[in-house]
Amino acid sequence: MELALIQSKIYEIRGQRVMLDFDLAEMYQVETRVLNQAVKRNMRRFPPDFMFRLSPEEWEDMSSQFVTTYPNKRPKTAMPYAFTEQGLAMLSGLLNSEIAIDMNIKIMRAFVAMRNVLTFAKEENMLPALIDRIKTLEEISEETLAAINDLSEDTQKEFDDIYIALAELAAKHKQANKPRNPIGFRKSEK
Repeated sequence: MELALIQSKIYEIRGQRVMLDFDLAEMYQVETRVLNQAVKRNMRRFPPDFMFRLSPEEWEDMSSQFVTTYPNKRPKTAMPYAFTEQGLAMLSGLLNSEIAIDMNIKIMRAFVAMRNVLTFAKEENMLPALIDRIKTLEEISEETLAAINDLSEDTQKEFDDIYIALAELAAKHKQANKPRNPIGFRKSEK
């Protein structure tokens, strides 16, 4: 079975990627009731985050959105089980036929391929936001550098003013320390 065909049977329900029991039964080449019986005999292996039953609303919504699901295949009373990737891994331990093992390997590869595609798509979608953020940070950095330069120029002017004032004080002090002519009468030296 092709990877694309398997991927077309992986749905997003309740925020998780899942496969439905009747699609799995078809891939494993067993009846849906046989698959579900094996699951019911081993319910401890399938907590709610591994497997859950669709609500009638979810099933109605899915059957109206997806061409690949057929609501006529199931009676209205029995809603399909949805298996998460972990549930499928657990299911592989229950079904030991060659077909089931081979199909499970292909299904796991399909989940990994989808995860890689979705991760790449998320990264691509994030790229414009990251570019905008980098531009914003660059603008902020330039503004900060300009402010620092302005502050630096102001500080330099203040230092220059202080230096000039100190130089003037030093000149006055030098003049103040010159030997003074004595006041009063001088004796002549003869």
